[in-house]
Formats: sequence, structure tokens, C-alpha cells
Amino acid sequence: MAYGSFEDLDVWKRACRLAVRIYELLKDCKDFGMKDQMTRASVSIPSNIAEGAERDSKAEFIRFLHIAKGSAAELRTQAYIARKIGILAEETQK
Repeated sequence: MAYGSFEDLDVWKRACRLAVRIYELLKDCKDFGMKDQMTRASVSIPSNIAEGAERDSKAEFIRFLHIAKGSAAELRTQAYIARKIGILAEETQK
């Protein structure tokens, strides 16, 4: 797939929307440790997609996509825990 810039990638756009949503959901959260972990993981996803796309190497892009995937798994785990301990509502979209 050819693209001009990482800003053209739908996956990057979706990851940015996810990060914004996490910030919105946690804006009043008093558990600063969980809030920090979740916001950092959510920002890491689009950031790694962008960094990999700008590396001018297919292998590097793939490497950074794997890092972004790891951050997504980290965020999913944190969201699961946050729902179980009442920081996020159970009906919060998965």
C-alpha cells in the first residue's frame, strides 16, 4: 500500500482517536498511576506507527508496528483491569 505520509494511514487516524478517547474517559480519574499508564500506552500506539512510517525502511516500519501492537495489548490489559476495579464502566466499548 502506497501512502504519502503517516497522516494518510487509517490505522494512525484510528489510533489517534483512541488516544483522545482514553484521555476523555480518564479526565476525572483520581487513580493517577492507572491514568498515567493508560494515557501513555494509548499515545504510544499512534506515535510508533508514525515513527515507523517515517523510517524509510519496510523492516523498520514492521518493527514499529509490532511495538504499536504491544502497546495496544498493554492498553487492552489496563482497560480490562480498569473496568474490573470500577475506573471504567463495564459497558465502555472494548
